[in-house]
Amino acid sequence: MMKSITHLFSRLIVIALLALAWPTYAAEESVNAESFQQIASLVRWSGVFFSILIIAGTWLLLKFMSSIVDTVGSQFAQYRMLLQKLQSFLQFFIYMTAGVVVFVLSFRINDQILTLIGGTLAVSIGFALKDLAASFIAGMTVMIDRPFQVGDRVTFEGHYGDIITIGLRSVRMRTLSDDIITIPNNKFLNEVAVSGNYGALDMQVVIPFYVGMDEDIVLARNLIQEAASSSRYIHLPKPVAVLVKQTITDNYLAVQLTCKAYVVDTTYEKLFETDITLRVMDEFKQHGIKPPKIAIQTQ
Repeated sequence: MMKSITHLFSRLIVIALLALAWPTYAAEESVNAESFQQIASLVRWSGVFFSILIIAGTWLLLKFMSSIVDTVGSQFAQYRMLLQKLQSFLQFFIYMTAGVVVFVLSFRINDQILTLIGGTLAVSIGFALKDLAASFIAGMTVMIDRPFQVGDRVTFEGHYGDIITIGLRSVRMRTLSDDIITIPNNKFLNEVAVSGNYGALDMQVVIPFYVGMDEDIVLARNLIQEAASSSRYIHLPKPVAVLVKQTITDNYLAVQLTCKAYVVDTTYEKLFETDITLRVMDEFKQHGIKPPKIAIQTQ
């Protein structure tokens, strides 16, 4: 059984070497037998068996470490995040160490294989740096053009929240549900970002209300205006506007009254919206202003 695994492992190594060395050894999209033997000679067959043992031992070590972290983390919740961070670092270190040891045991290190490794690493690093360079340039563009600033309440690709960090590689946003979203800088070069306050502390909040066509529209408008102006979260230096239009919404023929007012701090946006909505609903109830009536009957 172990002999079969060793034989299979050696075959996989040869195939991997063929893939790495294809540009060097391929001539007119084919590899001859001499090149195959030359590549196979790079494998140290005596070390393949020990490499399999190291791989198996590494797998067992990682499983053991994961079980330890899960057990300790469940008993001491205050240390769970620290243990998980330490586990991630140790896993990366173990993977790298095991990979280097397996490589040294399984291959004969010479100028030829170092050339192959150098070429592969150069291509891999080149592709990685390409994306990093694009994000870096995009980050410089964002900082110079300033479509938004740290602290702005921004809408981007369906996400809505506050910009907390603008880095050279990415931008971090904290949503209203307290999630942290990381967005690569190059995304902002081709997509539209909407800033609600653009560096200011206050921000306009838009709140729609709907009433029936036969209701006292002027009274409803005045009640909304008064409710918004008397809110504890209102930014009084800027005006409060209530716009009126007829609309059909979900089979209802209605009058839409849109309140546009400025909250004193973007942090209180949803509290401001809730405060005005509750005030308006209470005033509508006291003055007998009713919601829209059905205009279209559904089948």
